[in-house]
Amino acid sequence: MKLLRVGTAGAERPALLDADGTLRDLSGTVTDIDGALLADPAALDRIRSAADSGELPALDAAGLRVGPPVGRIGKVVCIGLNYHDHAQETGAATPAEPVIFFKAADTVVGPHDTVLVPRKSEKTDWEVELAIVIGRTARYLESDEQALAHVAGYAVSHDVSEREFQIERGGTWDKGKNCETFNPLGPWLVTADEVADPQALSLKLWVNGELKQDGTTAQQIFPVAEVVHYVSQFMTLYPGDVINTGTPAGVAMGQPEPKPYLRAGDVVELEIDGLGRQRQELGQA
Repeated sequence: MKLLRVGTAGAERPALLDADGTLRDLSGTVTDIDGALLADPAALDRIRSAADSGELPALDAAGLRVGPPVGRIGKVVCIGLNYHDHAQETGAATPAEPVIFFKAADTVVGPHDTVLVPRKSEKTDWEVELAIVIGRTARYLESDEQALAHVAGYAVSHDVSEREFQIERGGTWDKGKNCETFNPLGPWLVTADEVADPQALSLKLWVNGELKQDGTTAQQIFPVAEVVHYVSQFMTLYPGDVINTGTPAGVAMGQPEPKPYLRAGDVVELEIDGLGRQRQELGQA
């Protein structure tokens, strides 16, 4: 299933994109797309049954904002330097273990919402990423197979980063990762049963129409199953939590000088096979 949330920010309602591309209203079936829903097999079965029966009312998508596909996210766990080519372009050594950092849940916005360049920023950068959405409470998982069984689905994530704040201002990466609007997510949560192989997905990103990133999840150093298994050894993952799994080569930081960092007025578009497409216009904070 392709699940999403539509409407004004803070007042989104649940919806489904059916096989014909028609937007369907789920608000009469479930209250929201969130961790509580994703952890409830009976509720997910109700959605499937309603979709199969054709009883879900159609929504007019014209002018309707698409919000983040998951509401009330508890935490956003991020994996850094998780593609061989991205580590090479930044001059970093290949990590021996996954590099973990966090984004606050309030950085998450809709896939077409405005992304704000922070005040005094000179190095705002782009990163297309595959997001994992957790569907079952995960702690101390014992195998990669068990890890995949705890995945509710996948989504497109834009891990926007301010490189000066991240690298040159001291401390950890958090200052460059948690600026307002720095994690567009969606448009859909695609349930795991529709993603045959999460290690065979193409990721692309364009800036002002120019292709900048063109990679595949096959290049991940630590694949999806290993990431979920590994993270569960250090923290409890709850339904609705999100894991951003890293970005392929092609970010501004890895390009020759003058590096083409983002400015207000730029347009970024990104997509992942089967998971949908995002488009953001950059504004000024």
